[in-house]
Amino acid sequence: MKKELKTLTKEEHKVIREKGTEQPFSGEYDNFTKAGIYLCKQCSTPLFLSEHKFNSHCGWPSFDDEIESAIKRQPDIDGKRVEILCNSCDAHLGHVFIGEEMTTKNLRHCVNSISMQFVSQKDYQENQPTVDKAYFAGGCFWGVEYLMKQQNGVINVVSGYMGGEIENPAYEQVCSSTSGHLEVVEISYQKNKISFEALAKLFFEIHDPTQSNGQGPDLGEQYTSAVFTSDADEQQTIKKLIQILTVKKYDVVTQIRPLSQFWKAEDYHQDYYTKSGKQPYCHSYQKKF
Repeated sequence: MKKELKTLTKEEHKVIREKGTEQPFSGEYDNFTKAGIYLCKQCSTPLFLSEHKFNSHCGWPSFDDEIESAIKRQPDIDGKRVEILCNSCDAHLGHVFIGEEMTTKNLRHCVNSISMQFVSQKDYQENQPTVDKAYFAGGCFWGVEYLMKQQNGVINVVSGYMGGEIENPAYEQVCSSTSGHLEVVEISYQKNKISFEALAKLFFEIHDPTQSNGQGPDLGEQYTSAVFTSDADEQQTIKKLIQILTVKKYDVVTQIRPLSQFWKAEDYHQDYYTKSGKQPYCHSYQKKF
């Protein structure tokens, strides 16, 4: 299931999908000071808080910070600037500039008003469904992150490490099997749109749960297949799905482990396939249920 995207007007499509730019000083949020949250116009993902906004007098809304993991950057087609996009749906937002010394953070996200939707903090909280988190280890986190992120109801997916014995491990330590961590994805999801069981089924269907020494060509303890559960219900769900697969002659080796400290991986691991333009080499969908 793909994320639900809003149907755009002709003007919105020109900016959001065709990477256009609205006229300076013409946008709804240029001279706008209400307290609240700025969402992506296309997928409603929260992007900026009103406290991030400042008046740069440039003609477009400016923000010197962002909600964590909401924005991604890539070189602009003009070869000079850096484009910013919604990390959830690739909607074009505008550009980011560093070193202008307009605020203490020395950062300016220059954003088209038409790419955003503003809501008050109260309205956002009242309409925001409960968000839960799930943790899966299915080999290299790049592929699991990429495929999980496409599901409707999934808000965000972060690659990281879990299950080890040292704090804040580096990738090199995890790869050397000296830290005891597995490569894990942290999935933030809306329970009213997708269930833990649906995510767990997909987890089993996008990797090989019968491979004990890694995943595909990636071999090593850090690629162990495992689910880190937070309560008895999640444990029972995984046990039920493993039993179903066992009846279907799958020799499942996936481990069920208790939830432990999650450590976010280095930035270059986040959204790897989206940023590189490549496709997963050891993860693909195979219906099993």
